[in-house]
Amino acid sequence: MKITYPSLSLSLRARNFLLAMLFGIGVHAANAQNSIESINVSPQSGGKVVVRVGLKEALATPPAGFTVNNPPRLAFDFANTANAMGKNVQDVSNADVRRINVVQAGNRTRMVLELTRALNYETQLDGKVVLITLQGTTAAEVGASGQRFADTAVIDQKHSLRNVDFRRGSAGEGRVVIDLSDNQVGIDLRKQGRSIIVDFVNSDLPANLAKRYDVADFGTPVQLIEATKQGNSARVVITPTGNWEHSAYQADNRFIVEVKRVVEDPNRLVQKGFAGEKLSLNFQNVEVRSVLQVLADFTGLNIITSDSVTGNLTLRLKDVPWDQALDIILRSKGLDMRKEGTVVWIAPRDELATREKLALESRSQISDLEPMQTERFQINYQKADLIVPQLIGTGGAAAANRLLSKRGSVTVDARSNQLFVQDTPSRLEDVRRLIRAIDIPVRQVMIEARIVEASDTFSRNLGSRLSYVDNTANQIGLPINGSNPLRLGVGGTSSAPIGGPVGTLSTVLFNNKQTRFLNLELTALQADGKGKIISSPRVITSNQSEATIEDGTEIPYQQASSSGATAVSFKKATLSLKVKPQVTPDDNVIMTLRVNKDSRGEVTNGVPAINTKQVSTEVLVENGGTVVLGGIYTSEERSDTSKVPVLGDLPYVGFLFKNNQKVDDRRELLVFISPKILKDNLNVR
Repeated sequence: MKITYPSLSLSLRARNFLLAMLFGIGVHAANAQNSIESINVSPQSGGKVVVRVGLKEALATPPAGFTVNNPPRLAFDFANTANAMGKNVQDVSNADVRRINVVQAGNRTRMVLELTRALNYETQLDGKVVLITLQGTTAAEVGASGQRFADTAVIDQKHSLRNVDFRRGSAGEGRVVIDLSDNQVGIDLRKQGRSIIVDFVNSDLPANLAKRYDVADFGTPVQLIEATKQGNSARVVITPTGNWEHSAYQADNRFIVEVKRVVEDPNRLVQKGFAGEKLSLNFQNVEVRSVLQVLADFTGLNIITSDSVTGNLTLRLKDVPWDQALDIILRSKGLDMRKEGTVVWIAPRDELATREKLALESRSQISDLEPMQTERFQINYQKADLIVPQLIGTGGAAAANRLLSKRGSVTVDARSNQLFVQDTPSRLEDVRRLIRAIDIPVRQVMIEARIVEASDTFSRNLGSRLSYVDNTANQIGLPINGSNPLRLGVGGTSSAPIGGPVGTLSTVLFNNKQTRFLNLELTALQADGKGKIISSPRVITSNQSEATIEDGTEIPYQQASSSGATAVSFKKATLSLKVKPQVTPDDNVIMTLRVNKDSRGEVTNGVPAINTKQVSTEVLVENGGTVVLGGIYTSEERSDTSKVPVLGDLPYVGFLFKNNQKVDDRRELLVFISPKILKDNLNVR
């Protein structure tokens, strides 16, 4: 297949970008079932232009389109459609549309409209005809929107990202390849600072793709790729380094952003910030006014030159943007310019500065003589007296940041929460805009903490006691619990034990006269315990306002003063939550937290101790998410043996004179925090 590219007066960057758009579509082996038979362009009233694309068969949905700002281009993809016009280029004699390129690759055809300026568009179906209505837009709208892919009519549908991949091109360029669920995803691409931001409207981002991709090892301008969820949309941020340029195109369900390194030619005079069409100038000792007239004819600008602009200059500029050439000429002759609408005023710098100074002084004098007006402002969500410092300035009436004029005044009615402002109409409009911006409802956040305490205890006690008692009360024995030491002594007649605690077996042997006793006690005791305590404090507070909630007791105790008097003091043993939330613009919550879980401990010298468990931190959590602030895990393993010296170490019978105790306790404390931003129109019960 051979495709002829028309001769265009474009820069190399623009030509490469257009080629990427034209040939960035996939090639399919299947035969196209539909075809483009005709294209007609007709101007309409109101500056609109209608492009009528005649097809062999009617389409079920309008073709997907996207725009490019530099150079201004508008492209549409016709799936399963061939080019039946017999040509690839159609020249158009219209002020907004220069020519139309139609390129077929496999069973897909792309139609690219070369525009003279950025235009908005609407598509609709009329039988076998696709109507594309072009409408003019402003430069501010173009800069804000960036590049748009797909049709806005299908943006309300739910889409998703399937994969995020990165590849290195043959020329060292970096390619970010994003697989989409369908080719109708609304895409907003813009450059912000040193990064490229791509928003996929109304699209889900799987959890396994929401991460940072470090691609610095590939040796391309791209260093980092970060995919995140932004409300109902997915966002991919591409961070290159060095001097670079980017292009983007979509092929079926695949969106590709290509970033390539730009190598500057040291012989070129192009600097950053100049984006005008390139020209060449070669003059020898020519008047400055004549050169400015040449630039006016080339650019179509309305240039007014002051009578004080005189002198000649010699210059030779080759392939330089016209705005840079104008800047060079003005700086070389000490001139400056002021632009008002479509008119450019050029004069010496001192002359322009004097004119502006006189205009400011005149405006200031008019403001001093302008009649005063009084306006009432109802404050809804803030206290009126808190807004007064922003009107009169923090430093008093002569403050530099004063919003009111020097004749203006403000009065506060605290009962009705109103402001009465007296000033000139222009300053009253500034006050109105300020109040409209700051008098808004404060967002509220509900913070719930869950404190989980789990315990698992185990103890085992094994032992025996053998004792002999005669009528003289001489006794040899070992207590089962091992709490008393071995004792030998003389005392009164003792009776043989016949019972014991749980897990104790006692056997007594005695003679006929019951004057001698042989006592054997065996102990085997095992205890298991498991428990869980869940505490869940919950509090609602406004954005950036601290809130505290606590539950517990205050323990009284007596305390002596230096004079000897006794007073009653209190110690708190409470469960408390103290939090200060901050809602971010992307609906996440930054929280400064302090969680306490206290309980009463042992009493020492009449003063109770407080067992404290506390977490203090600052954390960022998404709306409705849950984060584990931290946990305290304690484990106690202990094995104790109590025995009669020497006798407890005898083989075979030593167990009769010893006691073994084993303890295995585990305790764990976890703190969970869940913030939730409350909607303005909902009440939380």
